[in-house]
Amino acid sequence: MPRPAPPCSRVCSRFPVPDPSRLSRRVCRSHAMNLTAVYAVLVVAIVFEVLGTSAMQAAQHFSRLLPTVMMVACYAVAFYFLSWSLRYVPVGIAYAIWSGLGIVLISLVGYFAFGQKLDLAAVCGLGLIIAGVVVLNLFSKSTFH
Repeated sequence: MPRPAPPCSRVCSRFPVPDPSRLSRRVCRSHAMNLTAVYAVLVVAIVFEVLGTSAMQAAQHFSRLLPTVMMVACYAVAFYFLSWSLRYVPVGIAYAIWSGLGIVLISLVGYFAFGQKLDLAAVCGLGLIIAGVVVLNLFSKSTFH
């Protein structure tokens, strides 16, 4: 006889989600989120990570106070939202999306804001990263649990 699912990790009196293949077993139906909201939270994490990395470039080896403080704050917010999205998205998938889109976005910020050049190989590589993230999200069955 299978063991019952563990109770919700949040303080509530609800039963666990009956279909654990769609949502984390630790979250009851009342705390469940839809896929769009979960990926929106992951995108917020990615944006703050890119802002933090941009601030790191502007901090010039931690010699400027305001960009250094901004970097620390942005990374703290980014990791908070990343850890929050890990309730619903497997860590490997979330990190693949996080790193892939983060690389593409920070490359664009470097190009437009910091004047860093991208050659043809870099643009092709970034295109392959985007293609990988798209394939992962469109065709993988492990993107949401």
